[in-house]
Amino acid sequence: MQDFLFIVGGLALLIAGGNWLLKAAVDLSLKLKIPKIVIGMTVVSFATSAPELIVSVNAALDGFPDLALGNVVGSNIANLGLVLAVTILLSPIEVSKSFYTTDWPVMMFASLLFFFFIYFDGVLQQYEGIVMVVFLFLFLVYLLRFQKPAVVDPEDEPDVMMPTYKTALYLGLGGTALWGGSELLINGAIGLATLFGVSERVIAITIVSVGTSIPELAASIIAILKKEKAISLGNLIGSNIFNLLAVLGITSIITPITVMDEGLLTNDIFWMLGISFLILPLVFIPKGLRLGWRDGVVLLGMYAAFIYITIR
Repeated sequence: MQDFLFIVGGLALLIAGGNWLLKAAVDLSLKLKIPKIVIGMTVVSFATSAPELIVSVNAALDGFPDLALGNVVGSNIANLGLVLAVTILLSPIEVSKSFYTTDWPVMMFASLLFFFFIYFDGVLQQYEGIVMVVFLFLFLVYLLRFQKPAVVDPEDEPDVMMPTYKTALYLGLGGTALWGGSELLINGAIGLATLFGVSERVIAITIVSVGTSIPELAASIIAILKKEKAISLGNLIGSNIFNLLAVLGITSIITPITVMDEGLLTNDIFWMLGISFLILPLVFIPKGLRLGWRDGVVLLGMYAAFIYITIR
């Protein structure tokens, strides 16, 4: 019971901390007169990936590398198999041209880069982390220079700046909540894995990864309920790119990540590659550049099969 409460409390702190950090980061960017398009692609992306980053860095430093890896691989599978599936089951979405010209190819490249770095020796080395972070930087530079129309500028983002003390307060609260939440989540996950006699990887790939994907799921459902314009598939794909290149890249620069549970290399990583690739044909069949409820059923079925096989 205590481990379960640790997980729930840790997830609550991570969600709250990520939200506070996001508010502070956007306000800080406005104070520094950074263009909103830059805020959307860098500050906002990084802040929404903060829960995954803090959990992965903390887990790796605490000596639980499978939690660090399972969290990111599981989050990428959950973003497409669960978050996107639920979103398009509730309402169909139109997909922009940038999906097949930029977003999807970069996501597949990042996924394959991670695969080749870790599959053959089971270790994500520091120099490999540097390569991943450099590639992310080049991708962001490319987006800023050539793909500005492809980036959706959030219309509901207020331009009114907060007082400086409030920004500092949100920054402090966000950072503290993220760190405290990650500690609780890791302790709860380790305890739960011990209790049920499963590996940390299984807990990370199921409970922890879904927990760190909750902000994306909540945002997608709220947007649909408010009848806002179609949610961009690029946002979820962007989150997957950031998870791989920023979260795992930065974590492995701080400390190399070694695979402990071979299931990550024989099962999970192939599910991530498979579901990432599947998005391409789903976007074009049966109607071009559109995702409907049938696609949602396929993705949710894939996610359910992945969870069943992983737990079994």
